[in-house]
Order: sequence, then structure tokens, then C-alpha cells
Amino acid sequence: MPYFLLIFVVIMFSGNIIIGKAINDLPPYTIAFLRLVVAFIVLLPIGLRSARQYKETFFKYKKPFLIMTLTGITFFNTFIYASLQFTTSTNVSVLETIIPVVTVILSAYILKEKIYKIQWLGVFVSLLGAMWVVMDGNIFQLAAIEWNIGDAIMIGAIATWAIYSIFVKQYMPLFPNYGALLVMSGLSVLVLLPVVILEWIIHGVPAFDAGNMAGILYLGVFPSFLAISMYNLAVDKVGASKSSIFLNLLPVFTMAGAAVWLGEDVTFTQVGGALTVIAGVIVTTQGDRISRRRI
Repeated sequence: MPYFLLIFVVIMFSGNIIIGKAINDLPPYTIAFLRLVVAFIVLLPIGLRSARQYKETFFKYKKPFLIMTLTGITFFNTFIYASLQFTTSTNVSVLETIIPVVTVILSAYILKEKIYKIQWLGVFVSLLGAMWVVMDGNIFQLAAIEWNIGDAIMIGAIATWAIYSIFVKQYMPLFPNYGALLVMSGLSVLVLLPVVILEWIIHGVPAFDAGNMAGILYLGVFPSFLAISMYNLAVDKVGASKSSIFLNLLPVFTMAGAAVWLGEDVTFTQVGGALTVIAGVIVTTQGDRISRRRI
């Protein structure tokens, strides 16, 4: 069941990249702010009661809760949208493949999760497959990619999501799922509000059209609410390392979405890379069972 949740998470996150690039004529903080406003409004009727019931818990564990809020909800997607202002979606996809590796390393050292050698192999295979999909088999062209300030901003996204995953495993079970997301979204709105006002003062209030608003609604309901909720549940069940490895499926689903919705061509090389990612994910998630049987 957790693995099915994670597949839906990746599908919704792939839409996050596609939509984020499609509406990047809007300033990055504006996108991040408005998507959280939408998420807060959607969560209000279903999360308010539990948020009130657990208010003492929120105060008792305010430091780890604030860390989860700032890393996973406030700034992760803000970094992504900001990076897309300067770099390509290809560069973003390449850099996102590093997130599972960083998360697995932190899980091993901080959470003391037992990572077997076969699982490390799965991590490497899925990483290689994800890069293969993004680069259409031309792995050695990674050295020819023109890196820029947008790619440096993506390092912030890598760090924040890895930290978020670790803290979710440790502390999220203490809080009600919807109530916690409601409070996180509300706090994030408050944090981003002065930044957005400053952004509008400097660049002017952006013009909104039907396409932009539809994109914001998607980002607020699916990646910001449903995907985060499902990801938190999955981390609680199977751990941060196994959950994060599914993020290497992002280029696969992004490729499929672009083929279906944008009419982009998919090559046999990319299909091979996609199958490699899937194999790596299976080895990583099932490797502990295989190793224990050998013992």
C-alpha cells in the first residue's frame, strides 16, 4: 500500500515540474505563496479540528515541527520555482536525482536505518537510470551541460527535501496528518507573505490569466496537499530512504506526461532508462528482504 501511495506522489510531483515551468512567467515566490494559500483553504475544513486538538503537541515539539515546515513546505518548492527561472527543466531533473542519494545517506547516519549492499546497488541503478532518461542515453553529455545560478539554487531544494524526509520519519507520527499540513501551510503563507509583497514592489504585481490560475489550483491541491500527505504516510510506514528512492521515477513520469499532454517524442533509449529506474527502485525497496533471506 505505501508503494502505491508513492507512485501517486511521483505522478503529482511530475506535474509540479511541468506546471511550474509552464507558468514561470509568474515570479517564483508568487507561485509558491499562492499554491500554499490554495492548500490552506482546501485543508481548513478537514484539518482545523485536529489542529486544535493537538495544539499542545505543536507547542511541545515546535522546533522539529518548524524545521519540517520550512524545509518541506515553505522552501523546497520555492527553490524549484526559483531555479526554473534561470535553468532548464532538464537541469532540474538531473539535480533532483541526487535527492534520494542524500536522503539514504542521512537515513543511514542519522536514523540508523540498516541499508544493505544490495540496496545501495539499487540506489545507484535508479540514479543511473534517471539520468539516462533525462539525458536520452547521452550520459557523458552531463559534462557539457551549462550550469548556472538556477542549478545552485536547486542545491537548496536537495538539502531541504532530504532534511524534511528525515524529520518526517522522526516526528510526523506525533501529529495529525491533515491538521499538521494545515498548520504548516498557514505558517508558510505567513513566512512568504512579506517576501511576496517585496517581490511585487520590485517587479510589479503580476498579471494573472486563466492558465496561470488553473496551474496554481493544480499546484495547491495535488503537490501541496495530496502528494505531501501521501508521502508523509509512506515515510512513516517504510522509512525515509525507501520513500525517497521513488523520486528517481520523476523523470520517467515527467517524460510520460510530456508525451501524453505535450506530444513530445519518447525514444527507445528513454524507455530503457525508465525500466532501469524501475529495476533500481524494486531492488532498493525489496533488497532488505532479499538480504535477510540469505542470512
